[in-house]
Amino acid sequence: MNDEFLLDVRDLERRFGGVRALAGVNLRLKRGEMRCLIGPNGAGKSTFFKMLTGQLRPNSGHILFEGVEIAQKERHEISRLGIGIKNQVPSVFDGVSVYESLWLAAASRVQSRSVEHVVDEVLERLALGSIAHVPVGLLAHGQRQWVEFGMVMALQPRLILLDEPTAGMSQEEVKRAATLIRELNQRASLIVVEHDMQFIRDIAGMVTVFHQGSILMEDTMANVQKDPRVREIYLGRGDA
Repeated sequence: MNDEFLLDVRDLERRFGGVRALAGVNLRLKRGEMRCLIGPNGAGKSTFFKMLTGQLRPNSGHILFEGVEIAQKERHEISRLGIGIKNQVPSVFDGVSVYESLWLAAASRVQSRSVEHVVDEVLERLALGSIAHVPVGLLAHGQRQWVEFGMVMALQPRLILLDEPTAGMSQEEVKRAATLIRELNQRASLIVVEHDMQFIRDIAGMVTVFHQGSILMEDTMANVQKDPRVREIYLGRGDA
C-alpha cells in the first residue's frame, strides 16, 4: 500500500446500456488533499461519486481506499470505513429532530460513550443549538443543508465527498460553507463537485476536469481556466 494516497481509483468504467458514463477513469487523492471536480452536465461526475459510495457498482476497474478494495462493498460498509458524503439535495430524516439526526450519524462510527460529545461539538460549531430539537422536516432548505453538513462531520470520516454543497445557498452562506470546508480539510481529505467557479477558486488546490466520462485534465484552477479545451467545453469562450 502506498501511504501517500488515501484514494486510488484505477480504470473505472460504468456503462448504462450502450452508453459509457465512465470510460476508464484513473484518479489518486493524497492524504489531506482538497480536490474539486468540474465538468459539464453528463460528464460523469455524479456517476463517479456514486461509485465511491457504493450507490452504483462499476462494470470494471478498482477503487482502493486506504489500500482496501471498496468497488463491490455495500454503502454502509463504505461509510464505516471512513467515507462520508453530502449530497446536492440534503439526505436528511424528516421525522426526527436535528439532534437525533446527528446522534444517529455519530453512533454509526463513534464509540457510544463519546456520541453525545461529538453531537454537542457539531451543534456548537454549526450554531444549530437553537433548532436542536426541531424536526428536520420543518426546517428551511438552508437549515437542512447545515444539518447534512453536521451529519457528515459527526461521522468523523477520513474522506468527505461534497456534491454541490452550496446549491441554493445565499452569498453569506456560501462564504460560511467555504470557511467550514477549509476547516474540515485540516482533518480529512475532500472531493468537491461544484459549478460555482468563484467558490472553487476560494477552496481548491487541484482541480480535475471531467468530459464525456473521462478525465480531460488535472491542474490548478488558474491553469484549468487558461486551458482552451476547458474554456470550450465548460467555462465558455472569453473571460471565465
